[in-house]
Amino acid sequence: MSQVHKVRRAGDRMPLIAAATGEQPSRRPVWFMRQAGRSLPEYREIRVDRGMLESCFDPELVCEITMQPVRRHDTDGAILFSDIVVPLRAAGVDLDIVAGTGPVIAEPVRTAADVAALPRLERDEVGAVTSAISMILGELPDSVALIGFAGAPFTLASYLIEGGPSRTYERTKTMMRADPELWNQLMGKLTDITITSLQAQLDAGVDAVQLFDSWAGALSVADYQAYVAPHSSRVMAEIADYGVPRIHFGVGTGELLTAMTQVGADVIGVDWRVPLDVAAHRVGYGVAVQGNLDPTVLMAGDAVMERELRRVLGEGERAVAAGALGHIVNLGHGVLPNTDAEAVTRAVELIHTL
Repeated sequence: MSQVHKVRRAGDRMPLIAAATGEQPSRRPVWFMRQAGRSLPEYREIRVDRGMLESCFDPELVCEITMQPVRRHDTDGAILFSDIVVPLRAAGVDLDIVAGTGPVIAEPVRTAADVAALPRLERDEVGAVTSAISMILGELPDSVALIGFAGAPFTLASYLIEGGPSRTYERTKTMMRADPELWNQLMGKLTDITITSLQAQLDAGVDAVQLFDSWAGALSVADYQAYVAPHSSRVMAEIADYGVPRIHFGVGTGELLTAMTQVGADVIGVDWRVPLDVAAHRVGYGVAVQGNLDPTVLMAGDAVMERELRRVLGEGERAVAAGALGHIVNLGHGVLPNTDAEAVTRAVELIHTL
């Protein structure tokens, strides 16, 4: 464990880390996925004429964008500004993040030769990310947790195989079932990339990590357990000794919550489709829950926002009463680009005072 971890985790615990580990937080912790992004005018200004991937490899810019929502909103967590495909790009995969579309792969991975040619990620290839973490830790208040993250192997595989975002994941599921040996070779390589990325972030000093299996909700429980869980379990096992909370999240994964927790999650992220107290019963005792306000609520006015926040906070309290270690308030997915930044600030204030 790095010296940074020892220093930042000494003394009073951060509210987010306290909630994740079963301690009593000094206040109700909150952070939002995509809190650093287009909802912030300062973000839009600093990103003018700068591509997403270019920005992700500029340590000073990563630091500034990561800090922006902490300064504006007073969140209890700072999520490292990056993207789940950054480790792939760092390793040498030819891809781009296209505005309005998402990651686009120049040469999709669909054959044994494609899988064999997939490069490994070396630690020094994410040096820009680790440099940014050092800068962020120099500015971040001691009470605010820095959250690193990576894409889970299945979600990375879906981008590589489909060539970009997909509604059906037909090529991905076809490889998975028709050629499980090739599938496991690909997933093994992606698992290695994910582990290297997370270990680099942890050695640089992040206080928690979130593994995004964003598109796992496209799978049945049986397919998840057979084709995905062994690889995600290896990711979680390889970072367990760092002793920081491991958060796991996917969209539309209500039926997978138990299986996704069993791969080694300390905190399970829940989208807005499943109440937090119901989720807590599904995953069992000894795990914290994170979520799960619908992002559109932030666009519906103060009265609706307070009503919905009270409901979510009540469900979170019932989850804790049912055996969850704690509740970290978040959205059920990311802040939408058209959200008024002032509404996000008001939501954080309400969460800290309700």
